[in-house]
Amino acid sequence: MAGPLSGVRIIEMAGLGPGPFAGMMLADHGAEVIRVDRPGGAPETVLGRSRRSIVVDLKSPEGNAVIRKLAKTADGLIEGLRPGVMERLGLGPDVLLGDNPRLVYGRMTGWGQTGPLAHAAGHDINYIALAGALHAYGRAGDKPTPPINMVGDFGGGGMMLAFGMAAALLSAQKTGKGQVIDAAMTDGAAVLMSMIWGFYGEGAWKDERGVNMLDTGTHFYDTYACMGGGYISIGSIEPQFYAELRRRAGLEHDPDFDAQMDPSRWGRLKDKLTVLFRTKTREEWCALMEGTDVCFAPVLSLAEAPSHPHNAARGTFIELGGMTQPAPAPRYSETRNDTPTPTPRAGADTAAILGELGYSDAEIAALADARAVAT
Repeated sequence: MAGPLSGVRIIEMAGLGPGPFAGMMLADHGAEVIRVDRPGGAPETVLGRSRRSIVVDLKSPEGNAVIRKLAKTADGLIEGLRPGVMERLGLGPDVLLGDNPRLVYGRMTGWGQTGPLAHAAGHDINYIALAGALHAYGRAGDKPTPPINMVGDFGGGGMMLAFGMAAALLSAQKTGKGQVIDAAMTDGAAVLMSMIWGFYGEGAWKDERGVNMLDTGTHFYDTYACMGGGYISIGSIEPQFYAELRRRAGLEHDPDFDAQMDPSRWGRLKDKLTVLFRTKTREEWCALMEGTDVCFAPVLSLAEAPSHPHNAARGTFIELGGMTQPAPAPRYSETRNDTPTPTPRAGADTAAILGELGYSDAEIAALADARAVAT
């Protein structure tokens, strides 16, 4: 694969959600990612793109030996199992870094490798709850609303692991020493809230939902329903953008809207905008405000977003394997990423990878007969 990580080899122990997402980010940007699938496993569709796949039974001595041999050829490895599982398999960081001291060993968990909850089960909703993030999402007076699994699994988890891998790979190039990355979704979700913690520490953020500038507390930073269905988003924070909103919405002469930053007025002004935005269709509001300094966008569905002219012009989405999915991001001025390749079926590359490791055809057949690998 072409990209800034071209020449880097990553071993990805198959999992769900954040681990595959980290692998996808690395593969999208040029790394060779070899996914180690379990016998009978099925890879995630979009998140499994641009990989090669080998099926190995990690519990068999022969399969274990395959992984150790493969890891000796790698720059990095990522795994998302509970703490201690890889050690019990004989594939923990002490073993693999002993074989390959330059290896970057990335570990993705919800609670982290240490701490009282390290061995407990959990999901995104639990990790962001403990990090203080979930408390901030939702409408005033209502219960917290999880932002699907964007904050724990993907933002605070997979993206943080991908960043950690890239940083540690740079360090290994300079020092010749690999290391272990402990990527916990609780830690990552907390980091994503850094600006809000800053506001809170300055006394500029109330520790409750739906009453602050960025959490739907204001009338000028929210979504509104339109006539005939559909929603629009308004983010007119700065005075010049707020003035443009008033002008295009016909509110420049309404004195109620002069008090933009008075929290005691926000509820009444939001009610007035709610009524106003229902007087036109979403398309009519787009004609008035899209592409202006109002800070405006229609709220597009998954079906609508790929065909929006801006997304189409930038190639934000691609068709791959009969499925619409996001294109790799970000983009580079000098390096061009390859177009991703579809997710391979589990074991599609087992024989080829084993051959590259020096196994003969007879040895590959013997491993398959012993069910240590599957082709």
